[in-house]
Amino acid sequence: MREKPAQEVAKEAILAIHSQVGEGKVLCALSGGVDSTVTAVLVHKAIAERLQCIYVDTGLMREGETQAVAQMFARFNIPLEVVDARERFMKQLAGVTDPETKRKRIGAEFISVFEEAAARFSDVAFLAQGTILSDVVESRPSHGGAPVKSHHNVGGLPERMKLKLVEPLKNLFKDEVRELGKHLGLEAAFVERQPFPGPGLAVRVLGEVTKSKLAVLRKADAIVQEEVAHLEHKPWQVFAVLLPVQSVGVVRERRTYCQTLALRAVESEDGMTAKPTHLPWSFLDCVSQRLLAEVEGINRVVLDISSKPPSTIEWE
Repeated sequence: MREKPAQEVAKEAILAIHSQVGEGKVLCALSGGVDSTVTAVLVHKAIAERLQCIYVDTGLMREGETQAVAQMFARFNIPLEVVDARERFMKQLAGVTDPETKRKRIGAEFISVFEEAAARFSDVAFLAQGTILSDVVESRPSHGGAPVKSHHNVGGLPERMKLKLVEPLKNLFKDEVRELGKHLGLEAAFVERQPFPGPGLAVRVLGEVTKSKLAVLRKADAIVQEEVAHLEHKPWQVFAVLLPVQSVGVVRERRTYCQTLALRAVESEDGMTAKPTHLPWSFLDCVSQRLLAEVEGINRVVLDISSKPPSTIEWE
C-alpha cells in the first residue's frame, strides 16, 4: 500500500473479498481493535448482510472493553454477537507459564468458539480476521529456527480448521491500516487507538494467568490509561505489565511482599520497530503514586526503556 492510495487499496480489498467468498457467508473475529474493525468494515462493504461479527469475551480484556465494543458496533449497523467464553479461556490457561503455549492455546480456543458459532449460522464457510503483516512476519521461523512469537491469529491457529480464512489486511502494516480506516470513514479517535494484543492481558501477566492477577492488572491498566489521556503528546502505546517478581515494601508501617508492575511506553509506525518514548516526570510520578495507593497487590513500579529490537513491544 505504501505505493498506493488508501482508496485504491480499499477497492482492491473489497473486490478480492467478493471474489474469494462468492455468495458465501462470513464470520468476522472482532476484537474491537483497529485491525479487526477495518476488516469488518471491508467485508461488510463486500458482502453486506452475509457478514456476522463475533466478539469473544475471553476475560482477558481491559476494563469496560466488551461494553464499549458492543456500543460502537451498534452505531456501525453491523451485526455483532458477544460470546461469553471467560471460563473456557481461563481453563485453557490454567498452569501455563510459557508464552508460546499461551498464544497457541488462546488461538486454538478462539477457533473452537468461532467454529461453534458458525454451526449456529447456516452455510458459514469463512472466517475473517484482522491479521496484519507484522503478525505474519513475527510468526515465521527466524534465522534461529523459531518464530519471534506465534501470534494467536497466525502461528497460534490449529493445523486443521473447518473455516477458510479471509485476511484482507495481511499485506499491510499498522500505519497503513490506520490510513485505510480513515478512508473508510472510521472516527479519527478510534483509528488512532493504541494497539492492543489479540491474546489480551494474558501476555501482560507474565507467568501463569489467574483471575486475581488479571484483576490487579486490569485496575492498574485503567489508571495508566486515565492518566495517559491527560498527556499533551500521547505515545503510540503505553501499558502496564504485571511481573512475577516480588519485593519487600512498607505500607502503613507494615511489611509487604508484593508483585512488581512495569510501565512500557513506545513510539512506532508499523510495529516492526519501536523506541522507548520520553514520559514527563510529572506523569510518571503521578501514575506511580496512584498505582501504589490504589492497586492492592503491587508495591513497586518500574519503567521499561527497551527498544525493539532487541526487545519486543509486548513482554510475551
